[in-house]
Amino acid sequence: MSDEMVLVTGATGKTGRRVARLLKERGVTVREASRSGTPSFDWADRDTWGPALRGVTGLYLVVPGLGGPQAAEAIGAFTRQAAAAGARRAVLLSQPEGGDGGHEHVLTAERALEHAGLAWTVLRPRWFFQNFSEDFLLDPVLSGEVRLPAGDGEEAFVDAEDIAEVAVAALTEDGHAGRHYELSGPRLMTFGDAVGEIARATGRDIRYVPLTPQAYLDEQRAQGVPEEWIQLSVGLYAYVGSGGLASLSDGVQRSLGRAPRDFADYARTAARQGLWNA
Repeated sequence: MSDEMVLVTGATGKTGRRVARLLKERGVTVREASRSGTPSFDWADRDTWGPALRGVTGLYLVVPGLGGPQAAEAIGAFTRQAAAAGARRAVLLSQPEGGDGGHEHVLTAERALEHAGLAWTVLRPRWFFQNFSEDFLLDPVLSGEVRLPAGDGEEAFVDAEDIAEVAVAALTEDGHAGRHYELSGPRLMTFGDAVGEIARATGRDIRYVPLTPQAYLDEQRAQGVPEEWIQLSVGLYAYVGSGGLASLSDGVQRSLGRAPRDFADYARTAARQGLWNA
């Protein structure tokens, strides 16, 4: 049994819960950070940091509002406190290079980690496969129409399982410190390609319908979606549509020594599990 303990923030999220599971499978003790946990942990309440860090040797960091101006200061303060408490390694779930106007804040947050005195690794993943089965694209898939303002822009969607495996490797193995891993899947796909793979895997009639940004705004507002999320998502889809993410990276191969999983394999597995049963 390992004598290591990893604090996993975002432990109920798509990557966090997978990181926690894989660490446990390796015999690593996991402290799943949450406001309702024991001890409690809250990024906004620094009084909770000390108890959550007690005995911790590694950190998996999923930070709310990473693209905002406050994230870097919080990451810097937290990781410096973690290093002083005896932590040795940290992995930050970040965002791809480029992107919207908030990316300067993301880079500042990454640098805050890099100067904390820990063996650090930064993960910069693309859009998760699992957005289609566990998150905001699930309901559109179940409805039979995925209506988005992304046009025919290509993206290198990546499996959250691959992201978690890279994180666990960085937290438990040597050779990953000081690395920025750009994590993508093995091929470029449009949203139409992705929806087509899901349709084939499920045997259902599911279509991708490209919308103009204004049509998307109107539909989302009519459905009562919060304006903040609408504006954020429009910007994200516009960036995909512009071709800003139309590139592949080798981070999974470099870190794990194997190719990343393909979207078609994910779609078949999710279909067998009944995740898209209408």
